[in-house]
Amino acid sequence: MNIKSLLLGSATAMAVVTSAHAADAIVAAEPEPLQYVRICDAYGTGYFFIPGTETCLKIGGKVRTEGQWYDAYNPKSRVGTLWHDRTELKVDTATDTEYGALKTNVIFRWEWNDGGDTASKLLFANISLGGFTVGKLDSQYNLYAGYAGDVINDDAIYDGPYELNQLTYKYDNGTGFSGVISLEDTNSTTDSDSYGGAWVTSKANHYAPNVVAGFGYKTDTLGFKVVGGYDSIVEEGAIKARIDAKFGGVEAFLMGGWNTDGDKLNQYAGSYQDESACTTSDGVVHGAKCGWGDWAVWGGVGAPINDKLKWNLQLAYTDSKIFEATTNVKFNPVKDLLIEPELTYMHYDFINDDTVAGILRFERNF
Repeated sequence: MNIKSLLLGSATAMAVVTSAHAADAIVAAEPEPLQYVRICDAYGTGYFFIPGTETCLKIGGKVRTEGQWYDAYNPKSRVGTLWHDRTELKVDTATDTEYGALKTNVIFRWEWNDGGDTASKLLFANISLGGFTVGKLDSQYNLYAGYAGDVINDDAIYDGPYELNQLTYKYDNGTGFSGVISLEDTNSTTDSDSYGGAWVTSKANHYAPNVVAGFGYKTDTLGFKVVGGYDSIVEEGAIKARIDAKFGGVEAFLMGGWNTDGDKLNQYAGSYQDESACTTSDGVVHGAKCGWGDWAVWGGVGAPINDKLKWNLQLAYTDSKIFEATTNVKFNPVKDLLIEPELTYMHYDFINDDTVAGILRFERNF
């Protein structure tokens, strides 16, 4: 055997062995590409796409702790200090459709008070599409017109109901004109009344909804809205008219309300005051005196002191001769952190009593 034959034979053997081993080799699969979270800015800041979908998700909430001295809603309260804690988790979704954005809004709330009293609830849960909203929200009597001021005790003189189921349609043509109509839950369960019978709050087997309707016009500096609500249990209602104005950084509003029957309370001209605000020394409750009477008026102003500090003032008065004055300072030492001391003075002419109440609030939003 010559050298050439030997080399050729060796090369052939090596090729056969290499082929055999190649047949048994394990080839690693290529890794799946990473799917990073995509920002969804079509609906505002904080939204991102749920991976694998075209639905945008936003998660937020707040943590609040505050101390309260006396009570602006109870002239007979002698609570020296009450500490209150609240946590909220907010989840919003939005998806683009041929009818506009399909949105949902859910807020869960947990609370704790001095003495270990706790509470938790589904605060809001609603769906909206094409101007329609269905589910749980504050009444459009408040949402559409605007709440009664940038203060904590803004409803010490009642401005409307909160947290109820509704079917609502809002119209906005983009030129400043808007309108709303809403069918709202009466929250009726069994026959009962309150405030000495001045407010029938429920009726057994009652299925007729309350109705809210309003319209308005708004520019960059001025706004005007009118909204009315009808309580189908009391068969009375109320109307509010509001003017808003902006002058540089200063904001001001004036709002008036009319009750269709000043001797009764209803969902839209009711009261959050304790019955002691309208109870005489002999124990007789005059419920209408805890509400507006025939009318109520609110006014307020908010002025920035600097980019971290804002001062607010709200005044309110009723035909039943309840007067309220509330002032606060909102301090944001850093972004999303609020420190808010507030002071409220209440005068009740009917029982000839006064109350001064204070709150110190700390709140972190995220």
